[in-house]
Amino acid sequence: MVRKLKHHEQRLLRKVDFVSYPSDVTHRSAEVIRRYSLSNPADYSSYNRLAGSLRQLAHRLALLPPESEFRRKQEDLLLEKLNDLGLLGIGGGGKGKLSDVERKVTVSAFCRRRLGVVMTRLRMAETVSSANKFIEQGHIRVGTEVVTDPAFLVTRNMEDFVTWVDSSKIKRNIMKYRDKLDDFDLL
Repeated sequence: MVRKLKHHEQRLLRKVDFVSYPSDVTHRSAEVIRRYSLSNPADYSSYNRLAGSLRQLAHRLALLPPESEFRRKQEDLLLEKLNDLGLLGIGGGGKGKLSDVERKVTVSAFCRRRLGVVMTRLRMAETVSSANKFIEQGHIRVGTEVVTDPAFLVTRNMEDFVTWVDSSKIKRNIMKYRDKLDDFDLL
């Protein structure tokens, strides 16, 4: 049990708040940066700004009358775009709600669409940091283009086209392990 502070102690400590420290604000950002292995901490602030802008847009759309044709059209466009990007975890062509934008569009939602995290989810790499190394070294392609930026955001449609580069030694080792290595590929 803590004793009650005396008058002069209260006066000295009136500007100090022991419950919330200013350094606590960066605690969440450090956790997200570590979990998703963000090599550039400025990515966190840009994702945070994007998420805030999307929430603000959703809030402004919600202020319009519900029967407005403009509101319905813009709401459908926004929800479809966010669903295609994979920021709203709806999937299956389901239609979300405008309130989902305020709850589900976060910095973590943007980070989950980064190429390294998608590779980890597809079991192409064991950890996000090792996936980022493979990306930086040029072992990964999305569609026909080789991607060397770990901050590349993968949409739902592009997720199926994340593969190894044909000349990658990692791909060659995987094919050799599965006994699917063709002699033609060795050339």
